[in-house]
Amino acid sequence: MKTLRDVQVGDTVKVVKLHGEGAVKRRIMDMGITKRTPIYVRKLAPLGDPIEVTVRNYELSIRKADAAMIEVK
Repeated sequence: MKTLRDVQVGDTVKVVKLHGEGAVKRRIMDMGITKRTPIYVRKLAPLGDPIEVTVRNYELSIRKADAAMIEVK
């Protein structure tokens, strides 16, 4: 299983499934990350956390713990 956490900078992937439950999953969905949504990984912070991505034409920073809940292909 490949997650958003495993994606390299400069790659574009599509969301397959959101793992997790409750408030965390709802928060991820509220940010616009839903099934079949393309995500472009823009850059990593100097210490590796968070990850900066482009989703639905806006920039978003996601913690690696949250990125691990987003299954991509």
